Amino acid sequence: MSEKNENVEQEVTEEIKKINEEKSELQKKQQELDDLTDRYKRILAEFENHKKRSQKEREGMYNSILGDVVEVMLPILDNLENAAKVETQDENYKKGVELVLKQFQDVLKSKGVEEIKALGETFDPELHEAVSSVQDDSKGEKEIVQEYRKGYKIGHRVIRHSMVVVAN
Repeated sequence: MSEKNENVEQEVTEEIKKINEEKSELQKKQQELDDLTDRYKRILAEFENHKKRSQKEREGMYNSILGDVVEVMLPILDNLENAAKVETQDENYKKGVELVLKQFQDVLKSKGVEEIKALGETFDPELHEAVSSVQDDSKGEKEIVQEYRKGYKIGHRVIRHSMVVVAN
């Protein structure tokens, strides 16, 4: 019976050894899976960051190009505004100019172009360009009292500074 016990003991030992080997192999596979999962998560995060960066770059490029296009179109807007102010006997002509001016302004507004407020505002060198100053005790210091040319911005980017006269 001792031989039988030895055989059983040997079989149990071999089974335990086999189980330990399988357990070790399973742990290795689990570690590989964990490593691959971690790697997948990092790659996914890098991809998401790349998408966000690319989107910001595209938006920046779009805004830059839009600003450049708007900048070269502002003299046309100035001319339309001046034409709308001209007194004329021809009402159809006046209405036509006003209609084109309104349409032009609406297009600019739809693209995020905003007029910079100037008259009555405090002078801000980020938004305004002072072309002269006047002594006026009835106005606050650095208050804008006259606007020679309108300024425009898109978001926080100034496309053209307002040309203004500032009170001392």
